[in-house]
Amino acid sequence: KLCEGILNILEKDTKTSCKVACLEALRILSRDKKVLVPVTTKRNMQILMRLAKLDTVEDPLERVSEFPVIVEALKCLCNIIFNSAIAQKLSLELNLAAMLCNLLEKCKDQQFVDDIKCFDLRLLFLLSLLHTDIRSQLRQELQGVQVLTQALESSLSVRWTEEYKAAEDRDRPPLSLQETDCAIEALKALFNVTLDSWNVHSENESHQFRYMAAILRHCLLTAGPTEDKTEELHSNAINLLSNVPVSCLDVLISPSSQEESDIKYNGMNMGAIQILLDFMEKRIDKGSSYREGLTPVLSLLTECCRTHRNIRKFIKAQVLPPLRDVSNRPEVGTTVRNKLVRLMTHVDLGVKQIAAEFLFVLCKERVDSLLKYTGYGNAAGLLAARGLLAGGRGDHWYSDDEDTDTEEYKSAKPNINLITGHLEEPMPNPMDEMTEEQKEYEAMKLVNMFDKLSRDELIKPMGVRPDGTMAPLEEAVSQYHTNKQDSSDSD
Repeated sequence: KLCEGILNILEKDTKTSCKVACLEALRILSRDKKVLVPVTTKRNMQILMRLAKLDTVEDPLERVSEFPVIVEALKCLCNIIFNSAIAQKLSLELNLAAMLCNLLEKCKDQQFVDDIKCFDLRLLFLLSLLHTDIRSQLRQELQGVQVLTQALESSLSVRWTEEYKAAEDRDRPPLSLQETDCAIEALKALFNVTLDSWNVHSENESHQFRYMAAILRHCLLTAGPTEDKTEELHSNAINLLSNVPVSCLDVLISPSSQEESDIKYNGMNMGAIQILLDFMEKRIDKGSSYREGLTPVLSLLTECCRTHRNIRKFIKAQVLPPLRDVSNRPEVGTTVRNKLVRLMTHVDLGVKQIAAEFLFVLCKERVDSLLKYTGYGNAAGLLAARGLLAGGRGDHWYSDDEDTDTEEYKSAKPNINLITGHLEEPMPNPMDEMTEEQKEYEAMKLVNMFDKLSRDELIKPMGVRPDGTMAPLEEAVSQYHTNKQDSSDSD
């Protein structure tokens, strides 16, 4: 009854302060799903849309006194659509997404509209998240990618020096809280709209994504008002970069000019890539929520390294520098390599796979190179999954560049334990003082123990086929015999 009474008042032409008070009350009530039934009708949704200036296509946003009403009406719509499936369906029927895009256009070059813009973008994010038809409508009919990209560019106040290069002003103050929130909402909405964008079919689409990637590079180099807000901004930028076709990610690096004091490699500005690496290490150090927090940035770095040679070489120099000290196991220590090798045996299968894949790509998918940095024990899971237990390399082609060993590594290499990947002191052989009879007895004892475990199906002895994949031991052995017979000469 209270909701209905409030909506009846809002339908009348009352003064601004009364509208704001009513909308604030309705916003609080709309958090409760049980009271939303009277609100989620076509008539009442249209009342809120009218108050949010969504039903007027031509009228510009001129009366600043009405802005609080627009903001509160948008907040109400956010709550209602989030909590009601009926409201989500009505949004499609009332063409709410198109009206929100139109309101964004009105906010362009307008002062005092940051709150309106922020909640407009939040509403677009919710619609594209909760209704797949609206996501398709935004992408195909409403040029949602272009509209949202422009909103993001405006929030970050991007200034262009070249086609895909934004100006880097090191003395620029951090973004305000409102600007940061607007950018975050735009990033989240763009993420939904650009899902499944790996296949770029036209030159226009390629330009759009490269333009977006250039803005995202600027976003990574931009700070928010607090450390937490900066991390949230960068996290959403990384999520969106994961949707950008990998061929368009070359704009993350650019030729470095003399006046730039940023991180350089092979004449390229690597500032954005360094921020991605720092972000990755920070998420590893956090020690929790790896699947949500760490896998997006690891996946992005893996794809960048697989496709772009300069990025791979720069990251390898940071993550896998030439080995000098091999006295400790690869997983022991505080370097980025140590942290990533520890993740290769993580309990979460997804985290374990992407960490191993990242290191494997840095090693140009060469098994011998991976084992050098990680040890056979840590790499066994990846090699078994890829059918590379017998050695070799992956399917992807990489350019041939130098991968020289240090003198320290070369001198230590003969004594490195291949399983653990570190230098071990020679252990005394316990069989040196045994007689032949004792050795035979211990060997048979071991065979009988394995046989019992196998017959009780506690373990299943496995072997490696000639092609590097795993198989039951009998099958693997028989394949080796078959190969040997086929290759032997006959009279």
